[in-house]
Amino acid sequence: MSDHGEPTAKGLFGAVFARGAVEADDTAWLQAMLDTEAGLARALERAGLAPAGSGEAVTATARAANFELGELGDLAAFAGNPVPALARALARRVPQTAASAVHRGASSQDILDTAAMLLASRAIGVVLADLATAADAAAGLAETHRATIMIGRTSLRHAIPVTFGLVAAGWLASMDEARQGLAAVASQRLAVQFGGVTGTLASLGDRGPRVAALLAEELGLALPVLPWHTDRLRVIDLGAALARVTAVLGKIARDVTLLAQEEIGEVREGVPATDAPAAGTGPRRAGSAGTARKHNPVASVAILGCSRQVPGLLATLVAAGEQELQRAAGAWQAEWQPLTGLLQLTGSAASWAAELLPGLAVDGSRMAANLAATKGLPLAEHVASLLTGVLGVAQAHDLVAEASQRAVGAGLPLRDVLLAVPKLEDRLASAGISAEQIESALEPAGYLGAADAFVTAALEAHRSLGSSLDVLG
Repeated sequence: MSDHGEPTAKGLFGAVFARGAVEADDTAWLQAMLDTEAGLARALERAGLAPAGSGEAVTATARAANFELGELGDLAAFAGNPVPALARALARRVPQTAASAVHRGASSQDILDTAAMLLASRAIGVVLADLATAADAAAGLAETHRATIMIGRTSLRHAIPVTFGLVAAGWLASMDEARQGLAAVASQRLAVQFGGVTGTLASLGDRGPRVAALLAEELGLALPVLPWHTDRLRVIDLGAALARVTAVLGKIARDVTLLAQEEIGEVREGVPATDAPAAGTGPRRAGSAGTARKHNPVASVAILGCSRQVPGLLATLVAAGEQELQRAAGAWQAEWQPLTGLLQLTGSAASWAAELLPGLAVDGSRMAANLAATKGLPLAEHVASLLTGVLGVAQAHDLVAEASQRAVGAGLPLRDVLLAVPKLEDRLASAGISAEQIESALEPAGYLGAADAFVTAALEAHRSLGSSLDVLG
């Protein structure tokens, strides 16, 4: 089923890996190519190189529903790409007076590359909207949980305390950076491709640059300094910006899967209302085929399933950057499917994140219980810093290390060992360290450093970014 309950046409895995409103399937590609051909016809007419009315006539015909995808796909084998067959089919369908405006001056690569830029522009708008939803939710979590203390974990082991607000602020800041990068690509790097056979536009004479500028205007894309047939940095930049998004979302999803484990239980994915039918009436989100009681982190798992596929696709785009002379022999063709996959997977991951973060349930009491279960050992560093000024670094380290070993061995809180073992108690007393000072050093709230300031900084940056992206949009 789709997000809204209708049957999906995205296939068996599409609801996971092609979720959301990004369109990058064959039909979307076809429509983008047709839009490019239509834009070119309008540009040619405006430049005086096509009969009056031809731009409108081509535009009216350039609808994907008017063409047979399967037939175009079969014919693509004869030319190595679907554009020649599409151009011929389009020319046959328009009025005879407009046929001369179809594909004039363009190469197949011009049409496909420009279509890719159109496809990316449309997809980025959707991804940015979903990322904004996810980022706003992360901002809400950061603000709400500024003072929700939890154990920090490094190398999957207990470290010193943090706040969940700081964790969410970290998610927020990384998403905002990814949003900025993607918006920059959308505004600066998505350019029309129009160079003809070798990048000279020779068939259009001295009016070629004028047509290129009009085409860029018609399609809402940037006008490059010159055609970029074998300069693939724009494609690589696009792929990298998409990969940055999935990397960020993958990190968030991984955090959620770890914190949602039964042994930790500090967060839990919510169940969307549309996925929570009445008892006994159809499938429920988050269950397991073998264990009905399980509440699996479905959104997080789906995001990770998307993000794990992305690095290989990006690597293919980078490898395809080496293209021969004025037209590649294979490398250009190698870009089409990886770029399609990157757009679909990034769109899907962003769609899942827009559900995950607004519905994330945070269990502050479980965080407090897990922190208490550490029995003060993560605060040993704080105690050592307290003692260093009196005992020196070496003695302070040795004393706290000895106390920690005893606490672990006896299963006791670090406080009890420091304040109840005569040998250690005497050394503390002789150093002028009171029980109250030890108690204070073992208080997690007193060892959070700049956590609150960092949360504030992330929230302020988020508000500022929202304003700048609104202006950009």
